[in-house]
Amino acid sequence: MRGAHGRAFALCAALAVCAQAAAVTDDRGRALELKRAPQRIVTLAPHLAELAFALGAGGRVVGVSSYSDYPQEATRIPVVANNGRFDLERILKLKPDLALAWVSGNPARDIERLESRGIPVFATEARSLADLPRVLRLVGSALGVEPQAARAADDAAARIEALRARYGKRPRLRVFVEIWYQPLITVNGAHLISDVVRLCAGENVFAAAPVLTPLVSREALLAARPQAVIMNSGFGTEGEQASRWRLSAQALPAVRSGALYAIDPGLLQRPGPRLLDAAQALCEALERGRKAAGIGP
Repeated sequence: MRGAHGRAFALCAALAVCAQAAAVTDDRGRALELKRAPQRIVTLAPHLAELAFALGAGGRVVGVSSYSDYPQEATRIPVVANNGRFDLERILKLKPDLALAWVSGNPARDIERLESRGIPVFATEARSLADLPRVLRLVGSALGVEPQAARAADDAAARIEALRARYGKRPRLRVFVEIWYQPLITVNGAHLISDVVRLCAGENVFAAAPVLTPLVSREALLAARPQAVIMNSGFGTEGEQASRWRLSAQALPAVRSGALYAIDPGLLQRPGPRLLDAAQALCEALERGRKAAGIGP
């Protein structure tokens, strides 16, 4: 009887251990087995620091990438990465038990080097707005904060649907998105920013470009005839950016109507929680663009 009881107790203990371990698969298809929630986290892109803080795990972040400026607390954490690359020795000194990486923003070879030194890496990628709630849940599972992640994901999904319901069927507006001004660079239709434009009933005039972030010539821009320009380089004030456009592209419909709108690149170019704030701002800007162009009620 005692032996049976002992075996049952051992089985329960084993099951308890198993219950504490959790496996979650990242966007590279790599399974990460977690025996406990990570306590020392490094984030290798600014939006990943934002994600960790948004999910209530900011106090466990011990290393961030450059330009991790939101929330303010992130600016006081040691920088271990810059422009997608990271300082391996600096990371190792911090003794992290998890690194959050960005599939398209951190070189795969660098991630593999980190893993080869025994640091678990969890990499994600949001390619569309619909991916944002999914990524929130994934990262929440990796950090052991599933309830917070579920609430954040549900909130994000609800905000997306509210914007779609309000703006998705508005008259189409031809839009140019400037992500850098010299040389002039935009995004094609496969880019996440283009999905935000579509949500707001905008039509990216360079959606058919063969590369994700194409260079744009003045001739191609004039031929595209956008009715609104989203100024997203962040170089200068909104007035300074608009002045550049008025000086360089007077023939564009967007310039003639004054449909030139600046959106903080820290919002629109980061695939994190605040992307929905950028989506709200962009939808409102395109509504003003429709009025300027005399389109719709």
